[in-house]
Amino acid sequence: MTLAERSIVVYCASSRGCDAEFHDVARRLGEILAGAGCSVVYGGGRAGSMGALAEGALAKGGRVVGVIPKFMVDLEWGHDDLSELHVVEDMRTRKHEMLTRASAVVALAGGTGTLEELFEAITLKRLGLFLGPIVIVNTKGYYDSLIAQLQAAIDGRFMDERHESMWTVVGTPEEVLPAIESSASWGADCRDFAVVR
Repeated sequence: MTLAERSIVVYCASSRGCDAEFHDVARRLGEILAGAGCSVVYGGGRAGSMGALAEGALAKGGRVVGVIPKFMVDLEWGHDDLSELHVVEDMRTRKHEMLTRASAVVALAGGTGTLEELFEAITLKRLGLFLGPIVIVNTKGYYDSLIAQLQAAIDGRFMDERHESMWTVVGTPEEVLPAIESSASWGADCRDFAVVR
């Protein structure tokens, strides 16, 4: 699959109050993905890193697909100028719809919603239900403690050593596409070691 055929799901935050560098990173990622011809799939919001991601991609003529639950539309949290906006019933449906569209997943810094989405993608990859690359963008060391926790799970034999290859950690948005391209292949045979014995 060429980059131009890829739909990249990006998990990120709607917070306006975080350090502006996180918004800058989201905007740059949107520009980079659109510039490579990738479709951007995200949570459909207009605020914070979500809005910056979408604006960056749209400014470069990219295709941006939002998936947003109805209650957020009712609260007027949605972005009005996307290529497509899919309104779904609830948060669970949103996560499923986004991941179904993904050929790769990128996690930017975010709160509990972003963390939940990232962990679900990792869990489904472990079970062979999602096979694409997962890239964590560790801006300002935001994910240092989470990466340490994942390593602790491997060291404690709650996960297999091979599970560490399910994700790639990068420091900048410029490293995302190379990380996707060089990601280790992952097949349904991963179920052979999904349960640590």
